[in-house]
Amino acid sequence: MTTNISHHEEHPDLRVIGLLTFLASESLMFGGFFATYLFFKGVTPVFPPKGTEVELYLPAINTAILVSSSFVIHLGDAAIKRNSVWGMRFWYFVTAIMGATFLAGQIYEYQHLGYGLTTNIFSNCFYILTGFHGLHVFIGLLLILGVIWRSRRQGHYSAHKHTGIEMAEIYWHFVDIIWIILFVLLYVMTQF
Repeated sequence: MTTNISHHEEHPDLRVIGLLTFLASESLMFGGFFATYLFFKGVTPVFPPKGTEVELYLPAINTAILVSSSFVIHLGDAAIKRNSVWGMRFWYFVTAIMGATFLAGQIYEYQHLGYGLTTNIFSNCFYILTGFHGLHVFIGLLLILGVIWRSRRQGHYSAHKHTGIEMAEIYWHFVDIIWIILFVLLYVMTQF
C-alpha cells in the first residue's frame, strides 16, 4: 500500500539569513574602522588636531532624523502586516525623505568643514567612516524605493507576503545603529 502524503516543513528564509550574514560582515568591517579610529585617538596627543574640529549641532539634528526614521519605517512594516499596502507605501516614503534629508545634511556638513580627506589622520578617519556610512544610507534608500516601486504590483506585498519589506527595515535599523556609534565616537567624544 502506497500513501501519498505531502509534507510541508517550515524552512528558514534563506534570503533573511543571507541579509543577516551580510550585515554581520558589514559590522566586522565597521568594527575594524572603529578600532582603527580609537587606536589613532589613543596614540595621538591632540585628537582631533587643531583645525579639524567637528560641530555638534547639525550632526545632532541629523542623528535625530535618522534615529526617528527607524520608528517611521517600522510603522510601514506594521501597516503591511495589517494588509495596508497604502500605509506601508506612505511610511516607507516618509522614511525615504528622512534618509535623503540625512544625506543632504551630511553633504552640507562636508562642504563647510574646512578640511579634506587628506588633511590629517583624524580627517581621513572622519571622511572614511562618515562617507562609508553615507554609502550605506544611500543603498538603504534604494532598497526602500525598490520596495515602494514593487508594491505597485497588485498582491506583491500583503499581510502574509512581506519578506522584502522586513529586509529593507532590518537593513535600515542596521544603518541607524552604525550611525549612533559613529555619532558618539566622531562627534560626542571629540567634544571632551
